[in-house]
Amino acid sequence: MKFNKYIFVVTIISFFMWSCNQKTKVKNETMKQVTAKDILGNPNYLAMSYGGYRDANHDVEPTVDELKEDMKLMAAIGVKILRTYKVHLPHASNVLKAISEIKEEDPSFEMYVMLGAWINCKDAFTDKVPDHTQDNESNGIEIAKAVSLANQYPDIVKVIAVGNEAMVTWQAQYYVEPWIILKWVNHLQELKKSKKLSKDVWITSSDNFASWGGGEESYHVEDLNKLINAVDFISMHSYPMHDTHYNPDFWGVTEKESQFSDVEKIDAAMLRSLEYAKSQYKSVANYMKSIGANKPIHIGETGWASFCNSFYGATGSKATDEFKEAKFHQLIREWTNQNNISCFYFEGFDEPWKGGDDPGDSEKHFGLFTVDGKAKYTLWDFVDQGVFEGLSRNGNPIQKTYNGDKEALIKDVLVPSKKKELQSALVELKD
Repeated sequence: MKFNKYIFVVTIISFFMWSCNQKTKVKNETMKQVTAKDILGNPNYLAMSYGGYRDANHDVEPTVDELKEDMKLMAAIGVKILRTYKVHLPHASNVLKAISEIKEEDPSFEMYVMLGAWINCKDAFTDKVPDHTQDNESNGIEIAKAVSLANQYPDIVKVIAVGNEAMVTWQAQYYVEPWIILKWVNHLQELKKSKKLSKDVWITSSDNFASWGGGEESYHVEDLNKLINAVDFISMHSYPMHDTHYNPDFWGVTEKESQFSDVEKIDAAMLRSLEYAKSQYKSVANYMKSIGANKPIHIGETGWASFCNSFYGATGSKATDEFKEAKFHQLIREWTNQNNISCFYFEGFDEPWKGGDDPGDSEKHFGLFTVDGKAKYTLWDFVDQGVFEGLSRNGNPIQKTYNGDKEALIKDVLVPSKKKELQSALVELKD
């Protein structure tokens, strides 16, 4: 057959135009179809709490390129929604910039953000006594910045969360009364009505289950009821790991389990931990229904540390190691995915600035990745599947902790004490 240059050129041009149209179509469909309503409670959009700080000095901000590394690692394990915590530092805006730049390179890349606006009471984190009954002037600035970023990145920011654990009273340095959170939630809802903020941006506050009505009656105030009716959904926190120390009735080895193997003892304790988290979720749902409200409830935070040298470690409740972290992650993901509950698992990466100067503080060890990019036991299967090929953190390829030696990992696994022994140990620790 005679070669026809004209047909060849037309074919090449047509293919090029089709390819460009397909890329534009993917980008446009992603831009227009995804709202908070679509992704929250959708198991195809896994959620994660995220802080990209890699240095023990919190003043050292991660670069945009470093944040891009993390975005790609999160995407590799199926995470498509990230939760950030504050906007007065560059971190959150740089996260949005990093996602935006990746999307420019690859229009099919999906990553959305629940943007946190930090809320303080008057005189929080000062040498004065915090006044929990008064709003802090900085809160208005924080909210305005969150709105600005949501409007700048409408394809990424799908939720604004007013405050982080800002109503629970054990956050003694900065907690506020519910009317303050309500004030700013109402402000944001009014901006939506006046079209100064997209109507599709959902508004919430992310707080401990108790302060959403699931705990003590002292939280059951009229302003909380108004807040529940004002938010688009409830974002509640549940931490069974912390309560292996503070409220350990569900923890430890029962008499019936004393004959179990070590793994069976741990599995039984972790199943009770899941049931404990479920009970806190149910307590919030019950309170919400008792006031005649009907809002979606999602988990804004839950997680399990992989190490601790005090309350939750070998001298305490024996709760923290990579084996239990992986087990809890598996259990909570299975339950929330099956029940269309978003779970912003805490957290993607270890953050060495948290928890003060003690390197063994549990707050530094909640990540599924270490600071240098090693995948903890939770993620070992992903390493085996090759999903991290070509990806890195701090210049390090993603490899397994313990060099992938499960026997070495098992040696560090802590078996919970018998319930009676646990109670005695915790009393001594508190003393």
